[in-house]
Amino acid sequence: MLKKIRVIVSLVFFIPLLYLFIDFRNNTPLSSINSLLYLQFIPSLVKFLALPALLSAGFILVLILTLLFGRIYCSSVCPLGILQDVISNVSRRYKKNNKKKKFKFSEANNKLRYSLLFITTAGFISGSMFLTYLLDPYSNFGRITSTLLRPLYIGTNNLTSLLLEQFHNFSLYPAEFKGIDFITFIFPLSFLLLMIWMSFTRGRLFCNTICPVGTLLGLISRYSFFKIRINEELCTNCKSCEKACKAECIDIPSHKIDSSRCINCFNCIGSCPSFGVNYSFPGKTRVTGISETKRDFIKNTFFYFTGLSLSQVKVQPKKASRIPVIKKHPVTPPGSLSIENFNDHCTACHLCVTACPSQVLQPSFLEYGFTGILQPRMDYNKSFCNFNCILCSEICPTSAIQKLTIEEKKVIQPGKVNFIIDNCIVKTEETECGACSEHCPTKAVKMISYKHLRIPEIDQKICVGCGACEYACPVKPYKAIYVEGNILHQKAQKPIIKKIEEVNSEEDFPF
Repeated sequence: MLKKIRVIVSLVFFIPLLYLFIDFRNNTPLSSINSLLYLQFIPSLVKFLALPALLSAGFILVLILTLLFGRIYCSSVCPLGILQDVISNVSRRYKKNNKKKKFKFSEANNKLRYSLLFITTAGFISGSMFLTYLLDPYSNFGRITSTLLRPLYIGTNNLTSLLLEQFHNFSLYPAEFKGIDFITFIFPLSFLLLMIWMSFTRGRLFCNTICPVGTLLGLISRYSFFKIRINEELCTNCKSCEKACKAECIDIPSHKIDSSRCINCFNCIGSCPSFGVNYSFPGKTRVTGISETKRDFIKNTFFYFTGLSLSQVKVQPKKASRIPVIKKHPVTPPGSLSIENFNDHCTACHLCVTACPSQVLQPSFLEYGFTGILQPRMDYNKSFCNFNCILCSEICPTSAIQKLTIEEKKVIQPGKVNFIIDNCIVKTEETECGACSEHCPTKAVKMISYKHLRIPEIDQKICVGCGACEYACPVKPYKAIYVEGNILHQKAQKPIIKKIEEVNSEEDFPF
């Protein structure tokens, strides 16, 4: 029953987490999101260090459970571990003649795994999150699903919607997709291919050689109360358990199991014909189970197989802008306090990227520097930040983006507007525009007289850095108006609202 229970628990964690990252309609309740992410080790640890509280101490519960029962986090809670099991199971069916994949005992690569744990821990303590989020299993799962699977899900939805429309069925409606950058697409794809190779050939090799969370929990599991043990009296040396062990940690000649690498999949228990493998306290040898039957990459690959909606078509100016826009700092999400605070606490899990309704949050490349690769940034070429939206602050599992109210969001200034008049088509082409002013929610961009036309004028004091003006600006290749990120987020002034003068109703025809 242990394996069946593990499979059920794994599905309870995996399916909701998978849906959370591909859900483009944001149907998952906030309370459910917090519950799902409570036991994810790295996000919980980072959040606890930022805001110490029992509600963010899920990693402590994981440590306690590991000390009691072994690496059940790696077995049934970690979504990347479960994904590896799925890939490994597929590999078993891939073998010729329908023969099941067989594993064999291998020596632990302790130098590599402990070196990576030491370097990652040292970097984390020194304030660098780079290696932490680069190797964190939860964050990698988030990047894989949000960058690779979510576009496919949206494409399937849009293609199905298109087919249903042919039969006058409008139960589904297409979803807009802003696309993905080729460079940021390469990282999760490369990691997925590496993980597929490891899982196909060596089962849970990633968990036991590279993953720092797995190595840390492996150290604790050496001293766990419940362990999988081999009863030498019942063992017939058939090696069935060794062949079924996806962690490659069972050494039948010595009748020993490397508990630091055992991920408690319980495959060995079900495979043993003599009931010689048990899960119990030290010294216990009872039988525990009965064996049963066993950037534009060809326009984002044609908008992910033709299902994704086209970007908004904008009227382009006749003359190209000439003055390059050089941004000194990227714009981090409202609620992240500062670029440094965001980089120190963000694990690049991309949950905020998938939840953002306007898709303005996009993975970075080198905007934060090399150690900030894949951490989200506000990309105003893709979209802009909705004035009344605080969804990213509500779902961030590490408090890299702190919770905000809508009123607080409306005065936070993560960046400031800048205007390059020599790029503006009002000056270069002597034509009307005003797109930036029309889209500005605070009127930090307004139109003033210019020759016989009207041209933008900016007021940085009331700008909230939403990027609506930059997104709306039709000038190419360099925008005439753009948002420069604030290193430390500031507070914008509220715009002055002029009262409408009352009309004297005693006069004739007051209207």
